[in-house]
Amino acid sequence: MVNTIRAAGGVVWRPGPSTRSQVCLVHRPRYGDWSLPKGKLEPGEHPLVAAAREVAEEADAQAVPELRLPSARYVSEGRAKVVDYWSMRAVGTGGFQPDTEVDDVRWLDVDEAVALVSYPHDAEVLAAFAALPRVTATLLLVRHGHAGKRLAWTGPDTARPLDARGWSEAYALAPLIGLIRPARLLSASPRRCVQTLDPAAASLDLPIEVCGDLDEPLAGQQPDECVLAAAARLAALAGVGESATVCSQGKVIPGALERLAGQCGDYTTDKGGGWLLAFTGDRLVATDRL
Repeated sequence: MVNTIRAAGGVVWRPGPSTRSQVCLVHRPRYGDWSLPKGKLEPGEHPLVAAAREVAEEADAQAVPELRLPSARYVSEGRAKVVDYWSMRAVGTGGFQPDTEVDDVRWLDVDEAVALVSYPHDAEVLAAFAALPRVTATLLLVRHGHAGKRLAWTGPDTARPLDARGWSEAYALAPLIGLIRPARLLSASPRRCVQTLDPAAASLDLPIEVCGDLDEPLAGQQPDECVLAAAARLAALAGVGESATVCSQGKVIPGALERLAGQCGDYTTDKGGGWLLAFTGDRLVATDRL
């Protein structure tokens, strides 16, 4: 896979003149084609960040990612190419770059877009988009970054801070958090959880709300109590219909996601990692490991 070209893009949608959604296609005169906005990842760039950047640069659309769509796989210039796609809600304009080789942008009903695109893989991605549930809120759920060894810390565990690796993870999360344009930032009580959101809070000029419902169980406390409390908090946030980012802990996140999804699954989460969660009302409809 070393020689595989990695790219990312989006099916950007906005409300149409009727109840139907319109999606965005771009025209590239170099190829004479109509396609979904997409482009290659920059070195070290997260695919979701690249997708939002390419959508802005090619389609002049500022968009909030909602749901992962099927990836497209094909051969380009003799090399395997993989393009990751997300459904994205347009929230504004801006970012167009004239050197992207795009000379026209059209907003069309989905069936019109399927008929116009030049490639079958784009039509398949659009068909998958058309089958998606309606998303009313997106949450970003992250686990705190690395914070050294618990046994090496002499103070209260809740005061254990991020280490150098953890701070690097916190700064790497900040651009991803910014993509969903959160109205709120919520953190479990431990210092390492709050610090994981610090870079995003500074860049977004948002306060961090400390919430005990997101904490791991204390001595003598039943783990299920914490799982239920965290799941209820996430569902309540989503039910309001606003985007939010939540930082919790490794003993809470898997159980809370299983509770919200209504089924068992592999929801283990690395430190400094997380999930993009899509909701319809307070019902979780999709999870995307970041």
